[in-house]
Amino acid sequence: MMKKSRTQQALSVAPLSAMALAALFPTISVAESYFNPAFLSEDVASVADLSRFEKGSHQAPGEYRVDIWRNDEFIATEDLQFVETANAGPGETVKSGGLTPCLDVAWLTRLGLNMLAYPELAKYKAGVCVPVTEAIPGAEMTFDFARLRLNISLPQASLLNSARGYIPPDQWDEGIPAALVNYSFTGNRSTNNDSYYLSLQSGLNYGPWRLRNNGAWSYTSGDGYSANAWKNISTYLQRSIVPLRSELVMGDSNTGTDVFDSLGFRGARLYSSDSMYPDSLQGYAPTVRGIARTNAKIIIRQNGFVIYQSYVSPGAFAISDLNPTSSSGDLEVTLEEKDGSLQKYTVPYSTVPLLQREGRLKYDLVAGDFRSGNSQQDTPFFTQGTLIAGLPEGYTLYGGTQLAERYTSAALGLGKNLGEWGAISMDVTHARSKLADDSEHQGQSLRFLYAKSLSSYGTNFQLLGYRYSTRGFYTLDDVAYKNMEGYEYKREENESQNEAPVIQNYHNLRYSKRGRFQVNISQSLGDYGSLYVSGSQQTYWGTDEDNTWYQAGYASGWRGISYSVSASWSKSVGLASNDRIVAFNLSVPFSTLLGHGYSRDKAIDRAYATFAASRNSDGKNTVQTGVGGTLLEDRNLNYSVTQGHSSSSGYSGSANANWQATYGTLGLGYNYDRDRREFNWQASGGVVGHADGVTLSQPLGDTNVLIKAPGASGVSVENQTGVKTDWRGYAVMPYATVYRYNRIALDTNSMDNHTDIENNVSSVVPTQGALVRAAFNARIGVRAIITVKRGNRAVPFGSVVREEASGATSMVGDDGQIYLSGLPLKGKLLIQWGEGKGSQCFAPYALPEESLKQAVAMATATCL
Repeated sequence: MMKKSRTQQALSVAPLSAMALAALFPTISVAESYFNPAFLSEDVASVADLSRFEKGSHQAPGEYRVDIWRNDEFIATEDLQFVETANAGPGETVKSGGLTPCLDVAWLTRLGLNMLAYPELAKYKAGVCVPVTEAIPGAEMTFDFARLRLNISLPQASLLNSARGYIPPDQWDEGIPAALVNYSFTGNRSTNNDSYYLSLQSGLNYGPWRLRNNGAWSYTSGDGYSANAWKNISTYLQRSIVPLRSELVMGDSNTGTDVFDSLGFRGARLYSSDSMYPDSLQGYAPTVRGIARTNAKIIIRQNGFVIYQSYVSPGAFAISDLNPTSSSGDLEVTLEEKDGSLQKYTVPYSTVPLLQREGRLKYDLVAGDFRSGNSQQDTPFFTQGTLIAGLPEGYTLYGGTQLAERYTSAALGLGKNLGEWGAISMDVTHARSKLADDSEHQGQSLRFLYAKSLSSYGTNFQLLGYRYSTRGFYTLDDVAYKNMEGYEYKREENESQNEAPVIQNYHNLRYSKRGRFQVNISQSLGDYGSLYVSGSQQTYWGTDEDNTWYQAGYASGWRGISYSVSASWSKSVGLASNDRIVAFNLSVPFSTLLGHGYSRDKAIDRAYATFAASRNSDGKNTVQTGVGGTLLEDRNLNYSVTQGHSSSSGYSGSANANWQATYGTLGLGYNYDRDRREFNWQASGGVVGHADGVTLSQPLGDTNVLIKAPGASGVSVENQTGVKTDWRGYAVMPYATVYRYNRIALDTNSMDNHTDIENNVSSVVPTQGALVRAAFNARIGVRAIITVKRGNRAVPFGSVVREEASGATSMVGDDGQIYLSGLPLKGKLLIQWGEGKGSQCFAPYALPEESLKQAVAMATATCL
């Protein structure tokens, strides 16, 4: 049996197609056709034994890598053994190449077949081919040889009752042992001060265990002061508990948001994992929106820790790629404008209504110390437990409790699927609290959530929510404060600094929370663009002040031109910042300005002109114009240059570039105005240590794929911008989807003349946090056409050829010509044209060194 690459299979089709055409002659019987070798050559001895083609079997049996589909659902890409099709009709042999896959009972189980419904299958041992279409009435199998796709159709009644998209746990890959480091470094140097921020996320993988640490270093200096600090944001150990469909976390983490608000803790958590279930049995992630007046630095905090920091251009922005570990709990957003002004607002994150399918139980257990980056809070020990149960007729019952020395709360709620009217949930929480002044309180909080998508109208109520709390209701986060009232400052050590410290947070427990409204609505207008409104408002007992943040916008386009208008309003209790901003943004492609069609290959057509204008409630106006676009063959270098004017700081300008390279991402920026000059830079990437060495990569995700193709350097990975194999043939594909099939494909067009990949597609199913390996068999060597003779005659047409050292295979064409790839400069070819040693010979060959520089080398050899 031979294993053929896709390239070799394609090469073998041409001569075999000629044979098939020659075979289309009157049959000598109904059962089979006669193939006369004389049609290929007058000398019958110069043609190999082709008797296997007389029955319509156009391809040799053996092992082929194929895409396997069951009932139009992709299952895997794997190597399968194929045997000759018995009693196949003419139409089937042409389609399948006369081949039938050899599927044993293990494969039938993997396909989801209910084995107990077919007792006769028990007689087949592992590895024995099962006649599927005979053993399972109604089953069908078709093999599209040209596309290397195997379609399997099984009656629905024969399958286990598994949801669409279900992948059995025995196919989940825990990954390989590895050490991982993810880094992100940003720096800023201006006329008045310097600042640096380094984020490190490191980890170790061994079997199902994941050890992770997340820390950050920051440094600021200027005007006679400096501050230098390292903060350990989190350290935890995690693993999947497959039988429970759960995740276990020990260390620093956050609680869930299903029933209670998210809290940081140091302890242990065991919770149901939605990602272990198929998509059809279970999405929402926080998107941070805002409007920047200038080239601003954005900082996002959660529980007092900085979880995201970057730079944004003037105008409306949306941050949708936050680390999944920070996708719960309120997000505190700070925009540091270039002129020194600050914008502060809070983006609430609450999950959509808590509906579960009938019979589904979802639990979450936590025990540990309360943990916050806010120095104003203590660390009380607490326990938390929640349970969500799916009931018949679209109902969901849920509840939970939080217990601490100075705090007790219990929640109970009900959700309902309203069909065309969307989904709602309502719950009530009762709490007893003892605050920092030892005063005792008790109260209730009522929460209402609603979600609906009106697809036919283009409307999406992603989340509408309202919470009402009585005067005596407090949360565990409130009880953790050491004082009834206080401020959290950006810097604590500022004795050498004359200016007042920047207020980061304010709390006043005498102002207990009263009502909270949040909204996120989008409306599509078809060809006329789209509208959106999002925001929140929190009111308090004891004061008329509130925390408010709203943003609304309209966006549309015309003939490649895009434009948007947006407005935002924010204010916070105890903080002086109260800002209203209106902005307009316009982008025009150069292809439109030049009056010709868009061409992806021309850098000028990938460029665009921009215009941005904004005005805030203080009367500060900003206007900027600029150009931007992408460069390089892979379009992985983004650039922008702007020039503008501000009523507060006069003229201004900027130049920025970001390169998404193979071993990381690099960004450079320069900003200036009337009063200052500043440079900023960003560098991020990943380092992976594994059994085969160390591999550098772009920034890692939580779950990643290590690509192993030894010797195949500089090969691109499909659908991954900038990702290529290094000089050893290794690469990392970040951000794999857990518990789902991930298709990894190497771009054969990016290979050099001396690299061949036997099968360029692989499929993996990683577990949470895993580094899984996708291995490819690369053949590095010469591509050559070798003309082989035996005596003074060419070796028989159609003979099978194999190079002994590399294992490269092919078939003899006209006049003894053989095309082979991945050949060493010296080797020996085994040529077979029939059964027995009398029907084979060996042809030693030697290629000159110049062959390494040629696309296809030409040579001759003698078969002995």
